[in-house]
Amino acid sequence: MEAGTELLDALTTLRDRVDAARFPLSLPGAERARRSRTELLAQLDDYLVPRLRSPEAPLLAVVGGSTGAGKSTLVNSLVGRRVSDAGVLRPTTRTPVLVCHPGDQHWFAGPRVLPRLRRVWAPRPELPADGGEPARGPEDDPEEAAGAPPALVMETTEAVPAGIALLDSPDIDSLVVRNRELAAALVCAADVWILVTTAARYTDAVPWHLLRAAREYDVTLATVLDRVPHQVTAEVSRQYAALLERAGLGDVPRFTVPELPESARGGSGLLPGTAVAGLREWLLHQARDPAARAVAAGRTAAGAVGSLRSRVPELAGAAAAQHATAQRLARHIDTAYEAAGARVRRQLADGEPLAGEALARWRGFPGDSDGDELLDALAEGLSALLRGAVGDADEQAAGAWRTEPGAPEYGRGDGPVAERIEVLVRRWRRCAEELAEEGLCAVDGCPLTGEEIAALLAVVLLGGRRARSAGGALTGALGATVAGRLRERGGRLLENCLDRVLRGERDHRLAPLRDLDATPGQQVSLIAALSVLQRER
Repeated sequence: MEAGTELLDALTTLRDRVDAARFPLSLPGAERARRSRTELLAQLDDYLVPRLRSPEAPLLAVVGGSTGAGKSTLVNSLVGRRVSDAGVLRPTTRTPVLVCHPGDQHWFAGPRVLPRLRRVWAPRPELPADGGEPARGPEDDPEEAAGAPPALVMETTEAVPAGIALLDSPDIDSLVVRNRELAAALVCAADVWILVTTAARYTDAVPWHLLRAAREYDVTLATVLDRVPHQVTAEVSRQYAALLERAGLGDVPRFTVPELPESARGGSGLLPGTAVAGLREWLLHQARDPAARAVAAGRTAAGAVGSLRSRVPELAGAAAAQHATAQRLARHIDTAYEAAGARVRRQLADGEPLAGEALARWRGFPGDSDGDELLDALAEGLSALLRGAVGDADEQAAGAWRTEPGAPEYGRGDGPVAERIEVLVRRWRRCAEELAEEGLCAVDGCPLTGEEIAALLAVVLLGGRRARSAGGALTGALGATVAGRLRERGGRLLENCLDRVLRGERDHRLAPLRDLDATPGQQVSLIAALSVLQRER
C-alpha cells in the first residue's frame, strides 16, 4: 500500500510538470510536442491516475475505429438493444456513449475517469428499433451547442456484465476535428482497446496507426474485422492475421463479423447474437476472471507508465529547444542594444548633438540666444540621437530574428517610444539645471546666471571635441575646482540618462520573451519528476 501511494504521488507530480510545460514558439517539432502534451495529460488524468487510485474499479473497454466501421452497431449488438446512434449519415457517433452494469454506475457517474466530459443521463429518447432518427440526440444538446464541455451519454443495462464498461467512441478519422480529438482522448482512457475495421478498409493507415500505438504502449487489445463477405472470409482473415503477425501483434485476439443484412443497411439494425458471441465471451472473461482482469488492467497500466520513459524526455527536449531559442532571441536584442550604446557614446564624443539648430544657438550664445533656448536645442539633439539609436538597434535585432526558424515577429516596442525618451531627456535637463544652481551657489560673484551655466555644462557634455571653448568658459566663470566637479557629476547624470533609455527600451523588447515562460526549469522539472517515477517503479 505504501509503495503504491509513493508511485501515485510521483505520477501526480509528473502530471503537474507536464501540465506546466509550454511550447509557445513555432519551432520545428513544437506542434508535435503540444499534441504529445495534450495526449499525455489525457492519459494521466483519464486513465493512469484513476486506475492507480482505484485498482478495483471496473475495466473500461473503448470501441474505436474508422468512419463507418460499424462500432455503434457492434456495441448495440453486444448490449442487445440500441444505445448508440448508428446510420448512413457520417459522422454517426458524435457523442460518446458509455454502457455499464447498474451496479458499476457509481464508478463512471463522477469525474473519476474522463473528468472533462459532462455526464448526460435519462431522460433521453429511446432510439427507434427500426433505425430511424431519434426525436432528440446528444448532438442536439443545447449546453454543448453553447460551448459547454463535450458530453458523455451514460447508459446502464444488466446485459453488460459487472466489472467492465463499453464505450462507443467517435470516429478516429472523423472530418470533425473535435470528434477526432475526443476519440484520441477516449482511447487514452481505456483499459482495453477494441479496434473495429472492415474487410474493405483493414489496410487503411488510420487503424494501423492505432494498432502501432497499442503495440508501443503494450495495451490490452482486441480487433474486430467487420462486414466480411462469406465468400472471402477465409482469405481476408488469413491476410489480416498475416499483417498483424508482421506488425508484432500476432497474439492479439481477433474476431470476425460476417456481412449481414443488418449491417448492410448502414448499421441500423442489431446483429444476431451468434455474430458477436466470440467477442462477448472474451469480454465476459476479462470482466469475471480475476486473473484475466488483473492482466488486462495491469498490462495496460504498466505499458502506459513504461511509455513515459520516451514520451517525457521528448517533451523535455522540446522545452529545452524553446528555452535555447528564446535565449538566442534575447541575445540578439542584447547585442543590438549594446552596439547602439557604444555607437551613441562615440557620437557624443564626436559632438553630434551640437549640430543644426543647437550649433546655431551655440554660436549666438549668449548674445543672440539665451541659455534656455540653447538647452532646448541641445535636449532635442540628444533625443534625436537616442531615437536613432533605438531604431538602429531594432533594425539589427529584427534582422537577426529573421534568421531564427520559428521566431515570432519582432516587437519594436509600443507607440510612445519617443515620449519615453523625451521624458528621460527632460529629467536629465532638470538635473543639469539643479546641478548648475549648486555650482553657482558655491562661487561668489559669478558673472553668469544659473541658466547660462546649465547651458555651458550641456554644451561641454554633448559637444565633444567641438565644445572646448565651452569648457574654458565654464572654468573661467566657476573656477577649475567647481567646474571640474560640475563636469564629473554632469557626466554621471548623462550616462545614467543613456543607460535608462537604452536599457528601458531593451527591456520593452525582451518583455514578450519573458512572457513566453520558456525557462530551463521546465526541462529540469520534467526530467526530475520522471526520474522519481522511475525510481518508485
